[in-house]
Amino acid sequence: MVDVLKKSGVRDAADGVNVGSDFYDALDEQVKDMIERAVERAEANGRRTVKARDV
Repeated sequence: MVDVLKKSGVRDAADGVNVGSDFYDALDEQVKDMIERAVERAEANGRRTVKARDV
C-alpha cells in the first residue's frame, strides 16, 4: 500500500522537534487504520462518501 502521509507535512506539523524515521511508518499505519474504519462506517450507513463524522 502507498504511503498516505508526506514526510514534509509531518515534519512541518511536528514544529520544533526532530522526527525519527520510524515515526513516519507508525503514523502512516495509524492513519490507514482510521481511513479503513471510516470507510467501513460510511458503507454501513449506506454511503459511498466518507465524511468527517466517520472518523
